[in-house]
Amino acid sequence: MSQLSRTALRQPQLSPARLGPRAVLHVGFAGLRGRPMRVILSALGIAIGIATMIAVVGISSSSKAQLLLELDRLGTNMLVVTPGQSLFGGQDTRLPEDAPGMVARIDGVQRVGATGDITASVRRTDRIPDTETGGLTVKATDEQLLATLRGKVRQGSWLNAATGRYPSVVLGSVAADRLGITAVGQQVYIKDRYFTVTGILDPLPLAPEIERAALVGWPVAERLLGFDGHPTSVYERSTDATVQAVRDLIPRTANPQNPEVVTVTDPSSGLKAQAAAKGAFTSLLLGLGAVALLVGGVGVANTMIISVLERRYEIGLRRSFGATKGQIRIQFVTESLVLSGFGGLAGIVLGSLATFGYAAHGGLPWVVPLWAVFGGFGATLLIGTIAGLYPAVRAARLSPTLALHAA
Repeated sequence: MSQLSRTALRQPQLSPARLGPRAVLHVGFAGLRGRPMRVILSALGIAIGIATMIAVVGISSSSKAQLLLELDRLGTNMLVVTPGQSLFGGQDTRLPEDAPGMVARIDGVQRVGATGDITASVRRTDRIPDTETGGLTVKATDEQLLATLRGKVRQGSWLNAATGRYPSVVLGSVAADRLGITAVGQQVYIKDRYFTVTGILDPLPLAPEIERAALVGWPVAERLLGFDGHPTSVYERSTDATVQAVRDLIPRTANPQNPEVVTVTDPSSGLKAQAAAKGAFTSLLLGLGAVALLVGGVGVANTMIISVLERRYEIGLRRSFGATKGQIRIQFVTESLVLSGFGGLAGIVLGSLATFGYAAHGGLPWVVPLWAVFGGFGATLLIGTIAGLYPAVRAARLSPTLALHAA
């Protein structure tokens, strides 16, 4: 073997330079800096999709958190006992007069309150016809009702042993609004006599029928309004552990002679259903947000394809200086990821701000789940990777000679 051949064998073989993480980010950002307006418009599609998803999840979670807070405050351990409908014509479906006291004796029951319907209308003055009720009712009530409902008095005070014997009335929140009562001391007209308003209640989500009622004391209802003393609704609070057991015992206890005509309901089930419905509605809107995100991904792919066509000279020049196909692919995939990442971050900020505005306007807790933030940003990176693959492969396949010649 000649001396020249041996020298050639000892020469080190050339290998392409490796691109480190910093170099990859540098070339990725460099390709986007020259086209700021196109980058903004392309990232806007991603931002709209992510903002939609974040806002939908955040608003739904904030509303659901409010419902759960309301449930925690009001409790899920309250049951309402009412007379049901009889299958036989002559059967008495009224609850016995001592039904509240009998329910209170059940093990696990903590509080019991009762109301009784009165055949009368409540009006602002005697000049208004009896037929114009405004959807309001008059109910007799005992002193334990407000504590059982965990309600609060907005103005004035609740009925007590003294005021319950005289023509005084406490109005539910809806009843006060419809009657135009804004302060205690004003009067309303009930069955040929004026009653003085001594209290106005805050809203009661678990007892909307109380919100639309004028509440008078049990003694004065029997003496002046013709109330027969039979409760129409019995509200009871029990311990969380004994709710089901109490529910099973109530019919036989409240009306031992006719337990089959006793109806027991759980008023908190309505709020639970609302929370479940909000979860289902969120899934639907998330699908719409995903469609918007997909459209944004198509916009990113389109931008990257156009970028490859416009930068053939750059690609050919880099290839002629030794850049490999893999390095070209990494460059364009990085550009796509950076473009999508910017859109994703902008979408997270916009979606969070939209949620904050909605929560602040409605007095709700501001909740943006972390899984939505990280999941949304991860989705943008996935969309960016997919959107950049085809343009990256197309750029890597360009022949350096043809690219430079075409330029």
